[in-house]
This record gives sequence, structure tokens and C-alpha cells, in this order.
Amino acid sequence: MRNRINAITKRIHEAATAAGRDTSSVRLVAVSKTMPAERVQEAVANGITILGENYIQEARNKIEILRDLPVSWHFIGHLQSNKAKYAIPLFDLIHSVDSLKLARELDKQARKHDKVQDVLIQVNTGKEASKSGVYEEEALALVREAGQMDNLAVKGLMTLPPFFNAPEKVRPFFQSLRELRDKIRAESLPGISMDELSMGMTGDFEAAIQEGATFVRIGTAIFGERS
Repeated sequence: MRNRINAITKRIHEAATAAGRDTSSVRLVAVSKTMPAERVQEAVANGITILGENYIQEARNKIEILRDLPVSWHFIGHLQSNKAKYAIPLFDLIHSVDSLKLARELDKQARKHDKVQDVLIQVNTGKEASKSGVYEEEALALVREAGQMDNLAVKGLMTLPPFFNAPEKVRPFFQSLRELRDKIRAESLPGISMDELSMGMTGDFEAAIQEGATFVRIGTAIFGERS
């Protein structure tokens, strides 16, 4: 696993450098869903500092077992409002806020924990019916609403674009997320920092970095194919 992590880290640094960016501005989120705690522990021992989980129950069990590890846990999957109460104490950043209903519930639950929860707004850049996320034209309104909630801190945007085997076909979706981020940032909304763009996975993360990704979510290239 060490060789895989080193290879991915090298590619991230090379992509950032080629784009004229500081290599520290791109962080690797190792997608550990379905991976047993021992495999996750091995990844952390080999330099992984951020772990991304998709399922609340699985994450709860894993985080409990690995609670002493020096890592940041991110929730990157679709989050139902009724699971918000479980997500708040577990995760440092929730990438997938896709509705006002969910934002309100996260705000309510975070208040109970006396916590300000960092979140990203998920944007469905490909307007795919099978995927979560607000459409681009709805994103500003959701950011504005969420930004007024005392216990949420909106840090940026996330997208899961349509799947293509060719990174260049995905690039326009990354570009449109960056342009949307810039448009929202230009509004200078109080309490909103549009610093983060979560986009890019194993097959296309270099194109995402060239378009401004600050978090790339990579699982297969680190842990291998999932069973």
C-alpha cells in the first residue's frame, strides 16, 4: 500500500505543479468505505491523514475502533436528514449537503453538540437524475441560506460529475464548479468561505487539480478494487 500512496501523492504534486499551484493546496481524501479497520490503519501508517466514508453505520463502527488515530474523518456520501444526528459528532467535514432540509437538520444537531459543523454544498453539475446535489442555478440560494445558520460553516463546493473513461470529457464539469465557486465568492456573503472544491477521483483527479480541486477523493488507487 505504501507504494500506491506514494505514487498517488507524487501524481497529485506533479499535477498541482503543472497547474502553477502550491502542492499543499491539494489534499488527498482516502476513500475508505467498505475497507476494514486494519486496512485503514495501514493506510494511516503510510501517510494518509484524511479518510472519506460514505455510510454512517459503517463509519461509526470504524471511527470507534480507530478513535486514537491522528486523522480527520470526512463524510462524502449521500446523507439523509434523519442520519444528521449521527454525522455531527463523527465528521470534521461533510462534503454532501444537497438540500435546505439537510442543512437545517445539521445546524440543529450541531447546536446540540455545541459545534460549528464545516460543510460543502454538493452541486449536481451534470444534472443527472441518479445523483444528489443542487443544480448550479440553485446553489447560490442554498449557500446563502446555509451561511446564515449559526452552527454551519460553508467552506466550498463538491461535485460528483458524470462518469467518463476519458478525463478530458469530465473536465468541463470541474471547470463549471470552479466558475460557480468564483461567482459565489464574488458575492462576498458574510460567514461564507468558498475556499474548498471537492472534486476528482481515481480516474480523473489530475484534470480536477488543474481546474482547482482542493480535495481529491481517491479509493481504488489506494486500497485496490472493492469486493
